[in-house]
Amino acid sequence: MKAIVFPGDRTAVLKEFPDPVPGPGEVVLRMRASGMCGSDLHFYRGSVGFAAGGGTIQGHEPCGEVHAVGPGVTEAMAKVGQRVMVHHYWGCQTCRRCRSGWPQMCETAPAKTMSATAHGGHAPYALVPAHTLLPLPDELSFKAGAAVGCGTGTAWGGIKRLGEIADTTVVVFGQGPVGLSATMFAAAMGARVIAVDIDASRLRRARDFGAHEVLDPAEVDLAEAVGDLTRGRGADVVLETSGRAGQDALDVLGTFGRACFLGLPGEVRFSAEQHYKKQWTLMTSWTMSTIQQARCADFIVAHHLPVDDLYTHSWTLDQAAEAYTWFDEQSDGKGVFEFAE
Repeated sequence: MKAIVFPGDRTAVLKEFPDPVPGPGEVVLRMRASGMCGSDLHFYRGSVGFAAGGGTIQGHEPCGEVHAVGPGVTEAMAKVGQRVMVHHYWGCQTCRRCRSGWPQMCETAPAKTMSATAHGGHAPYALVPAHTLLPLPDELSFKAGAAVGCGTGTAWGGIKRLGEIADTTVVVFGQGPVGLSATMFAAAMGARVIAVDIDASRLRRARDFGAHEVLDPAEVDLAEAVGDLTRGRGADVVLETSGRAGQDALDVLGTFGRACFLGLPGEVRFSAEQHYKKQWTLMTSWTMSTIQQARCADFIVAHHLPVDDLYTHSWTLDQAAEAYTWFDEQSDGKGVFEFAE
């Protein structure tokens, strides 16, 4: 089979790989959708954690159908033809983090991560442990399941870290796929959402995903504008998804405010002496647990949320070079590789 790899020089190329065969406890998925995530660009550009040679299949937002199962995989775990999402990390399965649904925080060894230390989903077939699979609700498309697997699920994970947000004012920095997902979830949960971005087209899309107000920091003083919109109180909750607005996030955060930082590199600095009276709660978030991935999908179904609309471009594997040249510009929405049935 042909699959996408990154040599690390801002190119995406197709490379021949053997069709995967499941071993004990493993399954082979027939891919239906494989999302493009902003963190792909670190490997595409060769900037962080890149292993020379480009030998790893890319794509860590896979979604598809079970194609084959290995020895020891029961029907309760996976059955051929089943529609599934993938939690794209796996660890030892026995430590307290793995057992609580957080294999990316495995305490015994570094977790395997699709597209980084294990082959990913930008291929017709993908080999994964059966325990990484989560049922894809019938109401959701494969594209939606792919988004939930990382980008949209990352927004969900950050919001769940923040706790109750109904009847609060939430400022979401960055309106790329993760930020739009956060805007969508926060609005659906009953928050008043202020979306922030420097791109006018992304701000227009934020309105479509539920933003009540939109702000461009190139045109307004954010702290002043948020103050005007909150009667001088500032934001109750901030979600920073851009990785570039750490100071702005703190500038708009009100007393007893809660802020969660998702975007990378995402440097945040503050003086406790200057801010201790504000009683802030600041936190980070890293994707989501297996449990929360399933809950995210269920919430989307229950609230009829337009996750498919996050995608602005669909590609085939043969268009890999064109697709990642487009995605590298980071000037539009989300892309996905789709596979014919």
